[in-house]
Amino acid sequence: MRKESPKQMQTKQHIQQLLASAGIEPNKRLGQHFLIDLNLMRLLIDTANIHSNDIVLEVGCGTGSLTEALAQKACRVIAVELDETVAAIAKKELADYPNTEVINADVLESKHTINRNVTEALESAGNNCTGRILLVANLPYSVASVVMLNLVTGNITADAMYVTVQKEVAERMTAVPGGGDYGILSICLAATGQIKTERFLKPTVFWPQPQVDSAMISFVRHKNKVSQIKSMELFSETVNLFMQHRRKMLKGCVKFADNRLAAIHNWSQIFEHSCIDPHLRPEQLAPEDFLAIANLCHEHISKTG
Repeated sequence: MRKESPKQMQTKQHIQQLLASAGIEPNKRLGQHFLIDLNLMRLLIDTANIHSNDIVLEVGCGTGSLTEALAQKACRVIAVELDETVAAIAKKELADYPNTEVINADVLESKHTINRNVTEALESAGNNCTGRILLVANLPYSVASVVMLNLVTGNITADAMYVTVQKEVAERMTAVPGGGDYGILSICLAATGQIKTERFLKPTVFWPQPQVDSAMISFVRHKNKVSQIKSMELFSETVNLFMQHRRKMLKGCVKFADNRLAAIHNWSQIFEHSCIDPHLRPEQLAPEDFLAIANLCHEHISKTG
């Protein structure tokens, strides 16, 4: 059960006191930048519109300030913190919230896999909570892109994500074809849902202050878009194949095909049937173009076994 009289979110002074009492300072190596603007934390939570049956994943929970506010709204909160000492502080601060689990671990088991303990915690939460899976977090800059990509194309997917990220990462997420920021992340996000920059954030809203601006991003997964993807795994392989050679012509990229795509030998027909000029470069294709190519590849592989 949630507490009836919730405490206020942690101020900068409170966080400083918690760290000082543990004999530590923000870890530069881990890129620890605590969100200290309470109004922005409330905005992030309000934008997420968390329901009482939702499961919330928070990556980089720090000392638990945002986590506590999430716990007051969600059915279950899975909070992940890499720093062992900071995770211990969070566990103590959140001791009155039985619907919250703090996992001291790297959220990534590998570049392409969410930590199995986190995955198991989310799956277990689904046994009692019937709502959405949401990512709501002040994401550590170093893992933001990979975490979001995993939660879009991986085995466990988020129904929506509401996060703060480095401004540069936000620009890559929302990029359109032809631009220098357009890449695998923006393609996968656009192909599966709607990505939006809610607002830009100055360094002053964090402690310690980062040397770059940040942004608050929202992503909502669309079932109708996802249903058009015949194989998410093959779609991911297709996007990776071409965007890793983004400045080559499409017809030149296919010689690098591996895994299941190595079995495709009729690329010219696939380009023709998807109405895509093989002389184009991958960075010129819209997300829908990659989807058309991937689905035709899936049909070919299914027929040939």
